[in-house]
Amino acid sequence: MQVPFFTFREFPAGLQQRVEEALLTELRKNHLVLGPAVAQFEEEFGRYLGGGEVIGVGNGYDALVLCLRALGIGPGHEVVVPANGYIATINAVQQVGAKPVFAEPDPQTYNLTATSVLPVITPKTKVILPIHLYGQSCELNDLLDLCQSHDFELVEDFAQAQGTLYAGQPVGTFGKVNATSFYPTKNLGAVGDGGAVVTQDAAIAHWVRQYHNYGQSRRYEYAQAGINSRLDSLQAAVLTVKLVHLPDFNAERKRLASIYQQALADVGDLCLPSTSPAATDHIYHLYVVRTSQRDALQQFLQEKGIQTLVHYPVPPHLQPAYQHLGYRPGDFPLTEELATTSLSLPLFPGMTEPEQAYVVEEITAFFS
Repeated sequence: MQVPFFTFREFPAGLQQRVEEALLTELRKNHLVLGPAVAQFEEEFGRYLGGGEVIGVGNGYDALVLCLRALGIGPGHEVVVPANGYIATINAVQQVGAKPVFAEPDPQTYNLTATSVLPVITPKTKVILPIHLYGQSCELNDLLDLCQSHDFELVEDFAQAQGTLYAGQPVGTFGKVNATSFYPTKNLGAVGDGGAVVTQDAAIAHWVRQYHNYGQSRRYEYAQAGINSRLDSLQAAVLTVKLVHLPDFNAERKRLASIYQQALADVGDLCLPSTSPAATDHIYHLYVVRTSQRDALQQFLQEKGIQTLVHYPVPPHLQPAYQHLGYRPGDFPLTEELATTSLSLPLFPGMTEPEQAYVVEEITAFFS
């Protein structure tokens, strides 16, 4: 049997047809940039998040850059980011001229916490930029308290966590301004690139709406020198269709994760995902296990036709691109351990019972 790490399946039934119909309908309208479909999606996604404003942009990276620029972050400022996260947050900080400062994650959730951030705060710190990694919400109340007590801002990267709750409220709504991605494999994915900036602050929303469209205040009039980063109408039409089913996607991911949790408990030295405290939620954008035999297990599963991935094999502080930051091997021991022990198992809406049973069977066989 062949089991893909991720693939697009007909889930729920009829979704593919609705997506194709939305694309064709929008194409025939011939209003492909900043058309009504974009405004409709922004409004509906904002309503899904419980209020505030959504500005569709070209991709998740641009959304991060726009968030930082909207807060006036630039040279001489520091932004705290996870040492174990994806490089988009780091690059966004550098794009605006600020310095990314790495912090170790929590050993149970792999997310930034107030405790892990506190040791790296300096007088130059202006923003804490946590990632809701793998789909699990960070412990936001403590991070918000830390920001308030030190007079800096929280910016959430919730690209892996659309629909995740913290204390009953959707993530992406706690920070001053927040960023997400609609890359096709995300829980809410487009059929190309896309992203969004989310904020409860009307002044920030107004600034971003200008800046992401060349700084235009009205047609051919420019209040500032902006950039071009716009969610196109075709992607917005698809996202509007998929947004209706986001609760179904997330519920299915949780169901599949619960099967793994039960079936793989006490198998070998596997360390399974854990959520803590009760206020946090996990929608399993990725199902990541840890084992001291990671490389051997991955090779074994590959030989059995089971595709897995490693998120992420080389920590950012050991990447050639970030050597100028001055970090060295051993500076982030937990992050380095995660890089050598973590393995992401197949999990996606539409994954079949036989496929998942086969994955469990072969993992169990490896450790036996």
